[in-house]
Amino acid sequence: MATATAQPAMVERLPRSRSIFPWSSERLTPILLVAPSVILIGIFVYGFIGQTIRVSLSRWNNVLPDYTFVGLRNYIRLFGIERFQNDLINTVHFTAFFLAGCLVIGLGAAVLLDQRLRGTLFFQNVFMYPLALAFVVTGTVWRWIFNPYTGINVILDNLHLGFLKSGWLTDTNVALNGVVIAAVWQMSGFCMAMFLAGLRGIPEELREAARVDGATEWQLFWRVVFPLLRPITLSAVIILGHISLKIFDLIYVMTSGGPGYSSDLPSLYMFRATFQENLYGRGAAIATMLLLLVAILIVPYLIWNIRGETER
Repeated sequence: MATATAQPAMVERLPRSRSIFPWSSERLTPILLVAPSVILIGIFVYGFIGQTIRVSLSRWNNVLPDYTFVGLRNYIRLFGIERFQNDLINTVHFTAFFLAGCLVIGLGAAVLLDQRLRGTLFFQNVFMYPLALAFVVTGTVWRWIFNPYTGINVILDNLHLGFLKSGWLTDTNVALNGVVIAAVWQMSGFCMAMFLAGLRGIPEELREAARVDGATEWQLFWRVVFPLLRPITLSAVIILGHISLKIFDLIYVMTSGGPGYSSDLPSLYMFRATFQENLYGRGAAIATMLLLLVAILIVPYLIWNIRGETER
């Protein structure tokens, strides 16, 4: 009996035979699932980026392709063009006011909605509604609103507030601000949603502890709540900054870069230089500059995020 019972135990301890093939199905299946997307991204993202950089270093400034290498000549000429210099200034202007408007309005709306007053769900949906619209639709609607004959100027006249009237999209000093207003209207709801999620993720016990220590509501917000929202604020800045650098459709629909070049941005100039003037080398150079600006904005954030995950 002892011998009979020992044999099954010995059989169970026998090592499993190794597969003849080095790649088992458990290893091969995930690779096959991921491979199509990796190949497509490599071709249609990084491949096209490489092709754009190649064109920016070439003499292709005509309908017919010309890949003659000219080095940084297109970039040097680009920075010598007054329009591109103005576009960079407009980019800084647009980005600064766009970020400030979205963050301030979004944070303010989130703080009010966090009070859980009556009608909170309704106003939350109202703030989120513009996100469902494309920038083309937003630009069309706000172009009607800023129409000097049928829009907001008429309302101001009826309210006897004519001194507030402005050439929203026709004045060279105001046109870009009109576009900023439309962009803030659409994206402030995004900031509101992010801040509201952050506020409702803060434990109530932490706030009560601060109140017990004698902190006022203002001190509670600036010393306790707001520091906890810094990661969300940084994420919002990165996302909104990326949008502001590559925005095209809103500008094209509302002002087409005018009057003059007062509301022109590099993305719109890239489109006109490439597809209307056939200056492919210059357009590719503008696209590469936009890529570098986005990289300068996003890469430090990615490094900071990776370091934070590693420390955890």
